[in-house]
Amino acid sequence: QVQLVESGGGLVQAGGSLRLSCAASGRIFGWYRMGWFRQAPGMEREFVAALSGSGGSINYADSVKGRCTISRDNAKNTVYLQMNSLEPEDTAIYYCAVRTANWAKIPPDRGDVNYWGQGTQVTVSS
Repeated sequence: QVQLVESGGGLVQAGGSLRLSCAASGRIFGWYRMGWFRQAPGMEREFVAALSGSGGSINYADSVKGRCTISRDNAKNTVYLQMNSLEPEDTAIYYCAVRTANWAKIPPDRGDVNYWGQGTQVTVSS
């Protein structure tokens, strides 16, 4: 089992920045794929960013490309999402995700996620 705990969400004005963190514990291995998804009210959960175990393979949703950076620290079993130039459209609950194998497809699909965190709220005011 893998447990994921997100932190770093909050309220920020448009144009601001936030850094989300996700600490993994339990039976976690360095080769697990980790990533972030988000879900806005009334919307389906959507892919944001993901990276491979080594961090050498990184993918972003077009909506956040150029504004977000995903990274991981395997020594701390932690994945980060640095979000800059935030827009009201970025308002959502952000979920940390783990897949215990290669992503089935790119961009990753929420159906391929093996473990989810509880989510952290990000609210961007205009």
